[in-house]
Amino acid sequence: SSSSSSSSSSSSSLFIQIQETPNPLSLMFVPGRDVLVSTEGGVARDYPNPKAAKRSPLAQRLFRVEGVNGVFFGTDFVTVTKQEDVEWSVMKPEIFATITDFFASGRDVAVAEAADPAEAAAEAGEEEEEEDEIVLMIKELLDTRIRPAVQDDGGDIEFVKFEEDTGVVFLQLQGACSGCPSSSITLKSGIENMLMHYIPEVKEVVEFHPEDDSRMPLSF
Repeated sequence: SSSSSSSSSSSSSLFIQIQETPNPLSLMFVPGRDVLVSTEGGVARDYPNPKAAKRSPLAQRLFRVEGVNGVFFGTDFVTVTKQEDVEWSVMKPEIFATITDFFASGRDVAVAEAADPAEAAAEAGEEEEEEDEIVLMIKELLDTRIRPAVQDDGGDIEFVKFEEDTGVVFLQLQGACSGCPSSSITLKSGIENMLMHYIPEVKEVVEFHPEDDSRMPLSF
């Protein structure tokens, strides 16, 4: 297709295709090869800002392209989210070149997430609490029914928590899904209906915004 580009400078030519996403500010770049090798702990990485990108040499380079506002990696695609005031026509050639040169260099897309010791310890502490059956069922449904569809749109969904006393499931949207006008609709209609249908304990599904945490009703 005319929106594809391949760099002649690299010996292994990469043919990158572009796919639209439901969010006009996000485009999927599909390089025709694995982006993330499916390893333990999920097959998607979300870099909503340059600080988050420090674990990924490719995400760091993409943030250097003017106008890039967010980077998201799936197993075989890169979703780039842009600022509203920069045109795709200006950004696409630079994004193509960045992805092509990076893969030609043979470097790893992302460094393993070795969280700092405090974080790792906190996570281990949380993990030790027996995950109850409802949470396991929610995660299972998300992984088998919901995430594959969301990943097709260039994004991902992460389970944050389930509050038993209120029946509220908190999910975090990533990649093309976050900030996209249709995502709140998707969350409410599709995901909420499915979870409530299979798991009667679920009463509501809401999107989790880390920055609103202070205002959110926390259960502890």
